[in-house]
Parts: sequence; C-alpha cells; structure tokens
Amino acid sequence: QMELSRRDLAKALGAVGLGVGAGVGVQQLREDGEAEPPSGPFEETDLATLVAVGRIVYPSEIEGVESFVRRFAQTRASARPDHAREVTAAIEYLNTYSETLDDTPFRALSPDRQAAMLQQMGADTADPDPDGSDVERVRYYLVNDLLFALYSTPTGGELVGTENPMGHPGGTQSYQRGPQT
Repeated sequence: QMELSRRDLAKALGAVGLGVGAGVGVQQLREDGEAEPPSGPFEETDLATLVAVGRIVYPSEIEGVESFVRRFAQTRASARPDHAREVTAAIEYLNTYSETLDDTPFRALSPDRQAAMLQQMGADTADPDPDGSDVERVRYYLVNDLLFALYSTPTGGELVGTENPMGHPGGTQSYQRGPQT
C-alpha cells in the first residue's frame, strides 16, 4: 500500500502551477494527515463525485485518495475559478448521464457500476479535449486532471518508475540504472 502525503499534495499543486497555492492546501491538513473540512468553490456533492472518479482511476494500492483529491481539487479551484467552472460542468454531465441510465448520481453508484459507466460513456478511450464533446471534457477535466495530479507526485511516480521526478532530490541510483522491466 502507498499513502498519499502532504508532500504529494504540494507536488501535485506545484505541477499545475500553484506553488504558492500549494502551501495553502497543505496547511489545511492537520498534523495527523487528515484534511480539515475543505473550503472552496466546490459543493460537497461535486467533491464526492471527484473522489468517486479518483477511486476508480487510481491504482488500488493508493491510500488517502479522498483527502488528496478533496484538497487538490478545492485548492486548485480556489486559485483558478475558470477551471473550476469547467470541472463543475463535466461533473454535471457525468451525473446527468448516470441519472439517465441508473436514476442516481454517479457518486452514489457502486464502484463497479461507476467504472462500467465511465467505460460505457467512452471516457476511458475519448480524446481529452477541453473544448470537445461532453465525454471528451469528462476525460479532460475529471479523469486526466486526477491522473495528472497523482502521477506528478513522488508516490504516484513510484508506481510508474519515475519516483525521482524533476525537482525531487534523490540519489544518483535512480537515473544511473538501466530500464526496469
């Protein structure tokens, strides 16, 4: 199991250009690693939907998904209201799609049904396009945003063999070894 940390949150926020904002998001984590109640432009239902998407697209060995996704999303949304509006619109489409098929919002579905719904709508294969179709926007603003946040962290990078991302201090072993298969 791999736990997402405050340091991971700071790295993810820095990766989206919120170096100063990252400090705000990280400060809102208590010393025990639990998140203070998030404050920002997203409603609780929006955050619950983002967490549900994160739990589907993040590898199962990642722990701390809820706290990480909530802090990342709220901090980024507070700093970038235009981006937050696009994320909200993508969430609204995802929930409308879910309610049309299953009479319930996406966040209330079982994890298996959530995964099937993302696949059924084509979000797993759609081109991520911020100006594209509704499904392409779900892919861009929900799926890809959360994946970028994860894989820009040292914990996420370790999963794919980039545990020493640019700007992360570390030993010479990481870049001197040959490819790992």
